[in-house]
Amino acid sequence: MISVEKLHVRQGEFSLSDISFKLPEGAYGILVGRSGCGKTTLLEAVCGLRSITSGKILLGTKDVTTLKPGERDVGYVPQDGALFPHLSVARQLAFALVLRKAKPKQIEERVEELAERLGVSHLLDRMPDALSGGERQRVALGRALSIRPRYLCLDEPLSALDDETHDEIYELLVQTVKGTGVTVLHITHNKREVENLADVVFRMAGNELSCER
Repeated sequence: MISVEKLHVRQGEFSLSDISFKLPEGAYGILVGRSGCGKTTLLEAVCGLRSITSGKILLGTKDVTTLKPGERDVGYVPQDGALFPHLSVARQLAFALVLRKAKPKQIEERVEELAERLGVSHLLDRMPDALSGGERQRVALGRALSIRPRYLCLDEPLSALDDETHDEIYELLVQTVKGTGVTVLHITHNKREVENLADVVFRMAGNELSCER
C-alpha cells in the first residue's frame, strides 16, 4: 500500500496542499492530470526525492516520511530515463545492487536475468549515448527493478517514444510489472495506458486529488 496523508510540498511559488490518497497493496495506480498540476512533485515526494513541509507517507505499514530514497524500497523511472552517462548498460543495471553491497555473484546473476527479460543482453557493454529511446527506457526500467522493489514509481515512461517503441515498452510493463505484486504509481496522459493498466485512477486538478476507480 502507498498511503499519503495531508501532504504539503512547497517549491518556490508552487505548492501542493493537503494531498491524501491510498493505493492498495499490489495495485497498479495511474495518476493523471494537466501538465504543471504537481503530479511529478507528488511522485518524487513518495520516492523521497522531494522534501515535504508536512504530512505523512506510508509504504505498507512503514512510515517513510523522513527516510532517504534508498531506504524506501522504491524503484523509480523518470520521464527521460536519466541514465548515468558514464556507466555502461551492465553497470546501470548493477548500480543499486552495488550500493547495497550485494555479493558480486548475485549482482552478475541479477544483471543477466534483467538483461534477458528486458531484451538488452546484446547491449550490456554499450554506453547510454549509443542507445535508442526504447533501449534507454528498457535499461531505466531494469535499473529500477534490479533491487526487486515492492513499490515502483513511473513518470510518463512512454511519453517520448514513437508508436512502435511505445507499444513494445507498454507490453514490457504488462509482462514484467502488472500482476506481479509490485505496487505501482504511474503518471501518464495516454488513454490506452489508463484503460489497460490501471486498477485505480487518481486525478489531480488544482490542489485536489480524487479517485475515479
